Amino acid sequence: MESSLFPGHDSKAVKWSVILHLAFQSLGVVYGDIGTSPLYVYASTFTDGIKDNDDILGVLSLIFYTLTLIPLFKYVLLVLQANDNGEGGTFALYSLICRYAKVSLIPNQQAEDADLSNYQMELPNKGLQMASWLKSRLEKSNSAKYFLLFASMLGTSMVIGDGVLTPCISVLSAVGGIKIKAPHAMTEERIVGISVVILVLLFMVQRFGTDKVGYSFAPIICIWFALIAGIGVYNFITYDPTVAKAINPKYIVDYFRRNKKAAWVSLGGIVLAITGTEALFADVGHFTVRSIQISMCCVTYPALVLAYTGQASFLRKHSELVADTFYKSIPGGLFWPMFLVAVMASIIASQAMISGTFSIIQQSLSLGCFPRVKILHTSTKFEGQVYIPEINYILMVACVAVTLGFRTTAKIGNAYGIAVVFVMTLTSTLLVLVMIIIWKIHISLVISYILIIGSVELLYLSSTLYKFDQGGYLPLAFAAVLITVMYVWNYVFRTKYYYESEHKVSPEKLKVIAAGTSFCRMPGVAIFYSELVQGIPPIFEHYVANVPALHSVLVFVSFKSLPISKIPVEERFLFRRVEPMELNVFRCIVRYGYTDVHTEEEPFEKLLMERLKTFIAGNFGSFPRMMLKESKKNREIHEDDELVNGDTENEDVRLVEEKKQKDQAVEREIEAVDKAWHAGIVHLIGETEVVANRGASVSKRVMVDYAYNFMKRNLRQSAETSLDIPHKRMLKVGMTYEI
Repeated sequence: MESSLFPGHDSKAVKWSVILHLAFQSLGVVYGDIGTSPLYVYASTFTDGIKDNDDILGVLSLIFYTLTLIPLFKYVLLVLQANDNGEGGTFALYSLICRYAKVSLIPNQQAEDADLSNYQMELPNKGLQMASWLKSRLEKSNSAKYFLLFASMLGTSMVIGDGVLTPCISVLSAVGGIKIKAPHAMTEERIVGISVVILVLLFMVQRFGTDKVGYSFAPIICIWFALIAGIGVYNFITYDPTVAKAINPKYIVDYFRRNKKAAWVSLGGIVLAITGTEALFADVGHFTVRSIQISMCCVTYPALVLAYTGQASFLRKHSELVADTFYKSIPGGLFWPMFLVAVMASIIASQAMISGTFSIIQQSLSLGCFPRVKILHTSTKFEGQVYIPEINYILMVACVAVTLGFRTTAKIGNAYGIAVVFVMTLTSTLLVLVMIIIWKIHISLVISYILIIGSVELLYLSSTLYKFDQGGYLPLAFAAVLITVMYVWNYVFRTKYYYESEHKVSPEKLKVIAAGTSFCRMPGVAIFYSELVQGIPPIFEHYVANVPALHSVLVFVSFKSLPISKIPVEERFLFRRVEPMELNVFRCIVRYGYTDVHTEEEPFEKLLMERLKTFIAGNFGSFPRMMLKESKKNREIHEDDELVNGDTENEDVRLVEEKKQKDQAVEREIEAVDKAWHAGIVHLIGETEVVANRGASVSKRVMVDYAYNFMKRNLRQSAETSLDIPHKRMLKVGMTYEI
């Protein structure tokens, strides 16, 4: 219902020609990762060779049912329906839950926000006790709130780890194929060197944006899927068509009976067949749910099943070639074309996860869970396509380091599997909450989901964790660093918010400040930026204590990120008048969704003033209360006179006179704002330094005084940059908070 408000997110409101066009485009952005998995799955599964020929049937059966259960059933049919106004990803699920239950650690949701067209929420059905009970328990439990935030951070960290490992394993696997034709000339060192060069070039072109880098690759991915499907059919017919019997899950049972612990360990290689599945959900904001469902069901899934089936047929006759299954199974005349397409497809696979990393960092930043970094928007057509220079360089260095350190796809695969399954498990956890609280699905169906999908994912997770010491520690190390960064930033963000709320300037204190004899007003508009959503920040009192002069119109502006993807421009500004009225002081909350952006096409300064005049011209808050009270008093007096004299002819005259007075008052107020606007605008930016208080513990001092302030100095993007504030009309006001 909510998604239908935005064209492109509800397939019912979009023509089929557009849906099919988006389905074609999604091939180049969403499926590069999962599409290139046939390069290394069998090699990563049979690391010690194939002991029994029937093991191939067991592994093929596992791959088939894993592809069917996780990408096809879980993501395409279920998870895609849990999008937040067309946006996907771990934080999208978290924000969706925050809107239906008060589990956010910062209580910044106001009653007025419920009026937003995108913020509509279904009231809980009292008849469904499970939804109400779980919602109540979550809202009352601080542990549950911290768990949800931690789960979202962990999922985000693992996806970023995916963004590091995907380029490494994809490019290394594709380039490694050249040693098939030149085993002596192409040593391991040269393969690693070529892979590093390709990775550096890949990250260097990121600044051109996803629109140019990714979308143009859809035809290449189409060719890739056509080739792997065609080669799969050829191998299936040529070598061993009887592998079709692997559709019987009996071969999975037999595989575990024969190999026992070794079969369980091999699951860490099989899970690589579904790498990149999270991109189905994370990138749904660029397309529609229906377009991704079509491209997955009609192209990706059949091509992958045919590719793995063909490779299994080949291995039944050439089990000794399992280390190079993909390239050895290619018919001779197609090797070099396939090699070139494989290298290009691996680059595209890397592109998808890198772009996804930029998007989720933007989301986490908007929700106060990541240090402010410079975000560049690379497309005027697609708002969600962003480029973050600092993150791009960090990813590049990490990818090069991993490639040089691990050198082989087998070792990287051990690390890759943990990142993939961790994200899937966390997504399932949040999805179960969505099922109960929002969808209100019957508990028996939820339990069935947990028993089937949840048990499969936990089984794969246990297998990948077994290889912790063989490279599996890498994504967990990445996650530990990223969660530390995110938690420190979010902790100070929350603590600072509560500090400002406790020390904000009261209306009585504002009246005292305004009544001061040494306080003077000058023509012009002063826009005072702060992070406090409600009330006037303490830094204002600090400012007037040192500079006892203010402009004739003062607007306190704060930016508020709501747990919602997009907010229409006409609903973005929320104004309130600050008493006493003669001060001409206004509060303005600029509400943004986690995918909304500041754009140069919308000059913030002009947009703010136009919306302020619209607010004044409206019925609410525009007409002075004193005048309204006086008019009401006069009307009551005249009504008493009319009852005595029986005179009703003057009633219409009085109503017209009152309306005229009101219009004149509004015109005077708008004229005063216009006059102040033309006199000039000064931007007052609050720059607060945060330090731990004197009685703080050592851990808190380290977290606030060193970790947070280090990140703030080196990564934070200043407000004037993000809002394009002219430096000549900007004044920074500093203050230190002891938290």
